[in-house]
Amino acid sequence: MADTYDFPDSLRQAQLELHQVTADLAALGRTLPWSVVPLPGWSRPDGHWYPSSRPDSPGWTEEQQQQVAALRARALELSATVSTHPFWDTVEKAKVVEARTALKHLHEHGDGHDETTADGTTSA
Repeated sequence: MADTYDFPDSLRQAQLELHQVTADLAALGRTLPWSVVPLPGWSRPDGHWYPSSRPDSPGWTEEQQQQVAALRARALELSATVSTHPFWDTVEKAKVVEARTALKHLHEHGDGHDETTADGTTSA
């Protein structure tokens, strides 16, 4: 049977916010031009071993650069908060990876306020 972990609310909230910030950064990245600075596009000739092409890139606006920087900084801060949380000192060393995996999957099972097992399932 998998161990259960009673994660502190501060750790749960940091992990859930990290998931959200990461998703926000990925969504923003999908809307941005392929190059941060303006660059001309290209197209490899037919028959090239790796066909690819890119349109001209207008580059990112100052606002887009600031948004990306802010999200990256917040993700870094949250990653440090999660990885250095005092809770990890209470977990048996051989179980830390298992517990970390359980924490990462909290968001898949509702609000994450039940005890979470190593396989990501929750118990009331």
